[in-house]
Amino acid sequence: MRAFRTHAHDAPPALEDIPVPDPGPGELRLRIAACGLNFADLLMARGQYQEQPPLPLTLGMEVAGTVDALGPDTTGPAPGTRVAVFGGQGGLAKYGVFPAARCVPLPDGMPETEAAGFQIAYGTSHLALSHTARLQPGETLLVLGAAGGVGLTAVEIGKLMGATVIASARGPAKLDQARKAGADHLVDSDTDDLREAVKSLGGADVVYDPVGGAAFTEALRACKPEARMLLIGFASGDLPEIKPNHLLVKNVSVQGFYWGGFLNFNPTALTDSLAQLFDWYAQGRIKPHVSHVLPLEKAADGLDLLRSRRSTGKVVITP
Repeated sequence: MRAFRTHAHDAPPALEDIPVPDPGPGELRLRIAACGLNFADLLMARGQYQEQPPLPLTLGMEVAGTVDALGPDTTGPAPGTRVAVFGGQGGLAKYGVFPAARCVPLPDGMPETEAAGFQIAYGTSHLALSHTARLQPGETLLVLGAAGGVGLTAVEIGKLMGATVIASARGPAKLDQARKAGADHLVDSDTDDLREAVKSLGGADVVYDPVGGAAFTEALRACKPEARMLLIGFASGDLPEIKPNHLLVKNVSVQGFYWGGFLNFNPTALTDSLAQLFDWYAQGRIKPHVSHVLPLEKAADGLDLLRSRRSTGKVVITP
């Protein structure tokens, strides 16, 4: 079968032929219909991600497809069941082997192209806002990178949770996507002064930051007292400089958030969050936005869309 793999962190990943994998105990084999790309795939290919599987590895952290076979002594979704799974790797291939316990049956009518990019983006935003930041109705939420894979879901979920949402993104087209997702106020990060724009709206109670760099600094300066800042990622490539005296004076807290880490220390919070999200999807209260669907031969192009920040919502590959 074909798979999009990397053998060295200083060389680009490429398509190659590898054997179809067999599931072991506790695992299942999935016939992959779609794989959602994430900025973390870029970091993993470069050896810069916080969890680094041994090389060579097949990229692709989250997938959707149909169960093809169960491993020995494995109870799980029966062959023929459509599921989504966060596997951490192995998704950019025709087949993949994943832990059966992580598989989530898909709601009827949910396309695999939406399901493949659902868990990380929506799971990150919902768990970060509800569990970590404890966003309350009536508070003001500032979302940086608001048209990206996770940013757009933060806008949508923040609005569902009753917040006033300020969306910051680059250019009118991306801001229009944030507006459609429910943003109350729009800030163009290419032309507007982020600090002044947010302060003119009363300041932020919660900041959702998947960008880092200078945007973090400007957002911090626009925070209300006792605001909570969520560090989601660093798509800008620049780690923010955090001055503790600024946090002290404004009584602001900064909290790191890594969705996948909850599998190790609080899996119940993660699974409860996903159950809520799939219920919202079934009710029609959230609608995933997929800007690009590409074949496996175009996986490198899909990653480049993320690298250059030319996509909105999710980029999905269909093996």
